[in-house]
Amino acid sequence: MTALGSDATSHRRRLMGAAAVILMALLAAIAQSFGRFTYGVLLPAVRDDLGLSNTVAGSLATVNMAAYLLGTLVVAAASSRYRLLSVMRVGLVLAIIGQALATIAPGAAVLGIGLFTQGLGGALTWIRAPVVTADAIAPERRGLAVGFLGAGMGFGVVFAGQLASFVRSTMGDASWRNVYFVQLIIGAIVAAGVLLFIGHRQERLASRTGLGGFSALRRMPGWVPLVGAFVTFGLLYLMVIAFLTTRLEDDSGWTSSQAALAFTLVGLAMIFGGPLFIAISERIGPRPTLAMSFAGWAVVTTLILPGWFVPTIVLSVAIGVLFAAMPTVLTVYVVNNTTTDDYGPAFSATTFCFGVAQMISPQLGGFIADAAGSFTPVFLLSAALGVVGMFASLGLPRRARPSFAAVPAPVSAAAPALDWRFVNMTFDVIAADAAAEAMVQGSQ
Repeated sequence: MTALGSDATSHRRRLMGAAAVILMALLAAIAQSFGRFTYGVLLPAVRDDLGLSNTVAGSLATVNMAAYLLGTLVVAAASSRYRLLSVMRVGLVLAIIGQALATIAPGAAVLGIGLFTQGLGGALTWIRAPVVTADAIAPERRGLAVGFLGAGMGFGVVFAGQLASFVRSTMGDASWRNVYFVQLIIGAIVAAGVLLFIGHRQERLASRTGLGGFSALRRMPGWVPLVGAFVTFGLLYLMVIAFLTTRLEDDSGWTSSQAALAFTLVGLAMIFGGPLFIAISERIGPRPTLAMSFAGWAVVTTLILPGWFVPTIVLSVAIGVLFAAMPTVLTVYVVNNTTTDDYGPAFSATTFCFGVAQMISPQLGGFIADAAGSFTPVFLLSAALGVVGMFASLGLPRRARPSFAAVPAPVSAAAPALDWRFVNMTFDVIAADAAAEAMVQGSQ
């Protein structure tokens, strides 16, 4: 192979990896933003159209979180039987089915089933997505690849916020199902692309994972403070994200379009929050980055309480940046501190703890809002949890020079046949490039 041919092959692989990251970012928008956060911006419309209380409306969000929790157990159990990509594909299909059910839901019961299916599909999809995405590009850029998943989630939130605002302002609150219908069409197109064009090479299945993946989790350094930070994040973020539009409309007298603008800005900031804080984490390490993020959340969610229009709009951007930063840095920490075999069950166990917190959070928030007649205590509780998360983050191991672990190439690895349809494991790319370079040097 000539040097020119080697350069062409490497360039082609980089293009394939970049295309895969973009498609996986869209997948994150479908499984996470559409499947889990659309309900938050539609909650006032659903509540008023179906005649629900804040507690019942919050319970529907809890159903979604409970399904996500169940999904983490399913993923952990499946890690020793099925490959990462297979589980992710099943989750994607379930997420699309859940959107279809929400589209045709005549009442709270069917909507709850749809939200449950979306939550289950979101867990099966999301838990697998980071490592599939990270393995699509060079090892030193794995963190950035995971950051783009957060950017995809932000894009989905922006789209959901703008779509919900347009539909509600032109068709009324009773038209909330049309939002899910549009998302269903987009989701089906993205799902077709992922199912047809995304592949992933995995040599071995996980073993010795323990119940729920906790044995694999305990093999990860700093797993105790990591779980503490994940649980705290699961509690605090939904108390703000799930009720942001409702609080602005009910407590601050905002119109639905103004509240949707704030929610949209949260999503827009999420697009940049993940990559930005990954870059910061690469420079100063995940420990101070996470502590700074949680502390910032405590400050921002307190300052947003007066509900003044211009400051709230600016603070909504800060909320979006921090909302994307915390889970992205936490996820990259898991990706970089586990083996490929341990990643699935370890992240499943972590996400199980995270899911328990998510299941409690929206219903607790709705209950407090009903009891107090305001969402102010809910936001204050979220701010207090930010302080807890800051101290949990400071318990992570210190690292003098953060770096992303490379994926080693097996000795027997052979260069895979070029195929535009599939994105293979990074170690195959490394092996192929190393073999090509050796051949070039040998010919000289």
